[in-house]
Amino acid sequence: MPTTDILSAYWSHSELSTNGLILLNLFGALLLGLMVGYERSYHGRAAGMRTYGLVCMASAALTVIGGYPGYWFGGHGGALAAVSDPTRVVQGIVTGVGFLGAGVIMREGFNISGLTTAASIWTSAVIGILVGVGFYMAAMGLAFFATMIMIYLTRLEAILPSRHAVAITMRFKPDFIPREDALRRIALERGYEIAGGSLTIGSDNGMQEWRFVALALSKKSGAPLPELAAELSAFNGIASFQIAHARN
Repeated sequence: MPTTDILSAYWSHSELSTNGLILLNLFGALLLGLMVGYERSYHGRAAGMRTYGLVCMASAALTVIGGYPGYWFGGHGGALAAVSDPTRVVQGIVTGVGFLGAGVIMREGFNISGLTTAASIWTSAVIGILVGVGFYMAAMGLAFFATMIMIYLTRLEAILPSRHAVAITMRFKPDFIPREDALRRIALERGYEIAGGSLTIGSDNGMQEWRFVALALSKKSGAPLPELAAELSAFNGIASFQIAHARN
């Protein structure tokens, strides 16, 4: 078969129609993933809209192409599957890249970084799989959606209602006994609430160390970090502290 005929088979009407259906599935999965991610982002969780959107969309891509094996490799997927099983190759790629993505995720205290990078690496692997099986238009669409998410989604997040989170570590003097109810009241007076399940208490050399995440009550509430740092510095019972934005 001439090379031109082989290449044209990848862009036939039936192949393009299948790619269009795949793109509709990817777009729907993207919207649903963004919706779930927004809920997590609004409540100050590490994984936000970009991470959820990328993972949901890439997962849909891997699932939906399994429904069109006859259109793989320009319509020769059925014949090639009799010789080798491409799905086993796909499974190995997804597993291996998953370990690669996990290597870029780092955690320092309450701050987690690299989640979106890991999700984008995994999405890039899925783009490569789509190209490999011959769904070129779907691969380009997935690459376009993923790029738009990482470039422009922060602008959308800035418009949507949100609550920023602050990670705080306080070490108290040996003769000072902190109280949780007083801490929560002070946080509310400054426009924050302590996130449920985030309070961790430790002790070293007779000095208690409290670590928690303070979540702003609304997008416009919550004292800025310099103001919080100034108040913590003036507090007699605190020996040392650390404060930072809790981010992913």
